[in-house]
Amino acid sequence: MPPKSSFVGFRFPPEVIVVAVRWYLRFNLSYRDVEELLVERGVEVDHVTVYRWMQRFTPLLADAARFCRHAPGDRWHVDETYVRVNGVWRHVYRAVDQYGQVIDVLVSARRDANAARRFLRRTLSTLKVTPTEVVTDAAAVYPAVLEELIPSAWHHVERYANNPIEADHSRLKQRLRPMRGQRTDKSAQVIIAGHAFMQNLRCGHYELAVDAPSATRVATAFAELAHAI
Repeated sequence: MPPKSSFVGFRFPPEVIVVAVRWYLRFNLSYRDVEELLVERGVEVDHVTVYRWMQRFTPLLADAARFCRHAPGDRWHVDETYVRVNGVWRHVYRAVDQYGQVIDVLVSARRDANAARRFLRRTLSTLKVTPTEVVTDAAAVYPAVLEELIPSAWHHVERYANNPIEADHSRLKQRLRPMRGQRTDKSAQVIIAGHAFMQNLRCGHYELAVDAPSATRVATAFAELAHAI
């Protein structure tokens, strides 16, 4: 018996839903912008529905692509940035490798050793990859956490060494600006993880749509993933 499609119960065709999710993750659009673009194409949909599609299908699409993802490099840059969630500042733990692949993200209410430990432990258990070098800023929590979780890795703290992830934070901030803030930590986690997924896909960190022209590679990849969910 074939598995039940994740699109069952939704009154819109899967193609419409996947296109809406792709537009939102790929371009600097708000939910209302996506609603307007769909209406122009004869699809009457509310922006709240677009939000629900994002929350439901972004994790499913990213999960379907995980087997096609390139293994991260052995040099990780780890840092935190800040975003507003329902008017309150939240910390976003992020890691990228030496090739620019976003390894993982985590939205946290706190910036402390427990949050850093939770982020790194989740990342290590999910990817089954251990770095040989971890670059961080001078935050006091990292030496003990890294010694506990990745004792074999060289912990590198040096001025300007973490510029790659600092620059990568700006890409996230640029994308979040049109969204005008998320309402919950959960929705922020989904969107920020979805942004990382899209960024990695566009940068060629997945074996998806490799034969497609660069201009249509993302659209082709999403069409392939839609069949998997």
